[in-house]
Amino acid sequence: MECNNRRKMESPEQNQCLNQASDFPYEALECVLGVVESRKERSTVSLVCKEWYRADSFSRRNVFIGNCYSVSPEILVRRFKHIRSITLKGKPRFSDFNLVPANWGATIQPWLVVFAKEYPFLEELRLKRMTISDESLEFLALNFPSFKALSLLSCDGFSTDGLAAIATHCKNLTELDIQENGIDDKSGNWLSCFPENFTSLEVLNFANLQSVVNFDALEKLVIRCKSLKTLKVNKCVTLEQLQRLLVHAPQLGELGTGSFSQVLTIYKYSELETAFKNCKNLHTISGLWVAAAEYLPVLYPACTNLTFLNFSYVPIDSDDLAKILVHCRKLQRLWVVDTVEDKGLEAVGSYCPLLEELRVFPSDPYEEGIPRGVTEAGFIAVSEGCRRLRYVLYFCCRMTNAAVATVVQNCPDFTHFRLCIMDPGQPDYLTHEPMDEAFGAVVQTCTKLQRLAVSGYLTDLAFEYIGKYAKNLKTLSAAFAGSSDWGMRCVLQGCPKLTKLEVRDCPFGNSALLSVLGKYESMRSLWMSDCRITINGCKLLAKQMPRLNVEVMKHESENGHPNRLYVYRSIAGPRKDAPPFVRIL
Repeated sequence: MECNNRRKMESPEQNQCLNQASDFPYEALECVLGVVESRKERSTVSLVCKEWYRADSFSRRNVFIGNCYSVSPEILVRRFKHIRSITLKGKPRFSDFNLVPANWGATIQPWLVVFAKEYPFLEELRLKRMTISDESLEFLALNFPSFKALSLLSCDGFSTDGLAAIATHCKNLTELDIQENGIDDKSGNWLSCFPENFTSLEVLNFANLQSVVNFDALEKLVIRCKSLKTLKVNKCVTLEQLQRLLVHAPQLGELGTGSFSQVLTIYKYSELETAFKNCKNLHTISGLWVAAAEYLPVLYPACTNLTFLNFSYVPIDSDDLAKILVHCRKLQRLWVVDTVEDKGLEAVGSYCPLLEELRVFPSDPYEEGIPRGVTEAGFIAVSEGCRRLRYVLYFCCRMTNAAVATVVQNCPDFTHFRLCIMDPGQPDYLTHEPMDEAFGAVVQTCTKLQRLAVSGYLTDLAFEYIGKYAKNLKTLSAAFAGSSDWGMRCVLQGCPKLTKLEVRDCPFGNSALLSVLGKYESMRSLWMSDCRITINGCKLLAKQMPRLNVEVMKHESENGHPNRLYVYRSIAGPRKDAPPFVRIL
């Protein structure tokens, strides 16, 4: 939570500013703060003086909590009185890689109990990596009469019965966004639970559910909700059904299409093509789980104004991608699978000059011992044609130092650079040198860099470069990298804005962990797994930094090294719901 203590005034000039700030009319101050949307700016404003702090407390409507254990719900409601929207994150990010057991914690129910008493007017709840049960969803639906928006991303613990409770009781619902969750998908009948007079829905996303939906209920819902702007269906919705939905909702801006492989007659094909052509406002297409090449041309008429194309679930080839991209001249974001190969990325460089974000996800990079997927050639091709590139997530089977240096020279404004070489210990495949110079080029050239993920064979030199040059870096993820404690020490000592450090399978031990203790108080979290820290090192950290929560997994290897360490700052103290395998030091 963006919440800080008020700074002490130290000089006469500062005291004069304080007096002037105190004289500012309170009502006017609340009006001014009401239009300040950035949470960081709001937090900065709250530090000016007691009156500004109080005004922020009463006028704040939205709150973001990056770690549900960094603050308690009781502390939150004491600080902010009139919150309408809450974004809450739970488990560490590495839970996405099954490094954190499902029953680790981050349960939403204690928060909901407090919110029902203090925030009965709550309208929006956005959860990521939280555990939410069907009972919690029903509690939410019954206790917040003004509730409008529910977004669940990478959450677990619930089923479609919980969604049925939301559909049944949330009369003012405008958004239901369910994506990439560990959900018990019992059936698609939950869609029939929306009342017949329900018309307010603007966002509906159930793309990742598996069951065949009640299409009759879905179609009636789409017909009633004239303000629907986002509709993302699952792969069980047929092309013929999709066409009917598009006819009823030509105003859509975002569309998740589902499966694209059913057999169509020429007449049905023409109807679907016309339906896409009539969707003049489409700016996002996603969710193709299966795509038959012969049906992809129906998308062409809708591509003119697309800014986001998400093919991350469909193994489309280079030729089909090129045929689509030639119609996507305004594209700013593109997600694909590496089946597009370098040839597909050459098409990206040729047809998408406005591209700002590229994500290339892995399929099966090796087949019969032959490298597949994308390489440094595709990366360079994109950088040469897409000079506005700011964000990249690139899974590749090989890379070179020179290629990375060329990419960042072409696109020096990267803020997010996540390079994932599939073989974690692979050097530059041409020179057989470590990939140190590649990431040295990234941090020296890209001065706006905020997030970095490193991969390949790396020595401490790469981390020296990061500590020396990455002065705006906020998040660093490293795996199978580094030579010694020196690498981690360079990062902790040299990156003043670092808030999250995620490390796995690196040779970093107690010396690195304890090298810059004060750094952890300005960070959101530190995650270390399968490194060389010992339980005594973790205990010493906890003893010297009592305001930090230091958690280790109880499962330890024979040499006494904790498998996992999670360190985070908290104003709520140690959590009380830790499972048996989590030891709080």
